[in-house]
Amino acid sequence: MVTVALIVVLALVLLALVVFVTGYNRIRAASVRVDEALSGIDVELTRRASLIPSLVQTVQTFAAHEKAILDNVTNARAAIAAATHGSSVAQRSAADRELTHALAPLLALGQHYPQLASSQNFLQLQHSLSDTENKLAFARQYYNDAVATLNGLLGSIPWMFVAPFTGVSQREYYQTPR
Repeated sequence: MVTVALIVVLALVLLALVVFVTGYNRIRAASVRVDEALSGIDVELTRRASLIPSLVQTVQTFAAHEKAILDNVTNARAAIAAATHGSSVAQRSAADRELTHALAPLLALGQHYPQLASSQNFLQLQHSLSDTENKLAFARQYYNDAVATLNGLLGSIPWMFVAPFTGVSQREYYQTPR
């Protein structure tokens, strides 16, 4: 009888250990996926920010007196650069929103300046910016999916009992610029 009880206890301990290790690995893997997804957003934000100086230079050639718009875009670009080096998702999102709002009037200048709208450089930069925006939208969605997976793991049984041992906490979602 004692050996049966010992075998049952050992089996339960082994099962608990397997569940713990599995949960630990799943949570850590989900955390790494979130970090990787956030890096993907940073890459696209940096790519978009790197297009800004060329875009500003091109617009400046045709519309030099639009200094307020150009300064606004330049400041928003600097905010993106600072945000991608920080750790706050909210700061990234706010800087992203600021740049999106600053770019709208800059791109609208093409309607007021026909020679700018027909400039091959301006058109190429607009296309590159549009392509980068599409990649950024995908990166945001990928990040938010990764966060949803991680947060779901951290809040579900039995992983919620393993979570305190992993050092991983829930992450915030990336808010889309509006």
